[in-house]
Amino acid sequence: MPKANFDYQQHPHVEARKETEPKVTHRRRAKLSLNDRIGLGITKRVGNMWAAYVFVLLTLVSLPAAIMSGNTVIIVGWVAQTFLQLVLLPVIIVGQNLQAHESEKRAIATYKDAGAILEEAIEIQKHLAVQDTALNHLIDRLAVIDEKLEQAAKK
Repeated sequence: MPKANFDYQQHPHVEARKETEPKVTHRRRAKLSLNDRIGLGITKRVGNMWAAYVFVLLTLVSLPAAIMSGNTVIIVGWVAQTFLQLVLLPVIIVGQNLQAHESEKRAIATYKDAGAILEEAIEIQKHLAVQDTALNHLIDRLAVIDEKLEQAAKK
């Protein structure tokens, strides 16, 4: 009867994974270029609800002139080009920031889950090694019993 024989080979990604972690935004900021920092600064200042409120007030300055013109094209242009663009820009950025934050939290949770699964797999490998030892012991005992039975049958 063949013995259980398994040689566990660790995947190379396991060691590489220990050396790196997922990139978190605040760690990456230290490596930003000047233009990246300027863009990020402007986005932070425009991408909040207070900027949306300021833009609403700013657009309301030109609303009376658009209405008093009585021209439908000017009124539609004011709504589309002034109000919607100015107000929706910061609102969309706020939404994207919230989504990015949640996405980052999910990515970190997934990374931690993968680490936990990896540790569980290592424990399973250890458990299987113990079982292989026990099975090999049982196979050895069965071989001895089988040999004794064959000898007894010959007598």
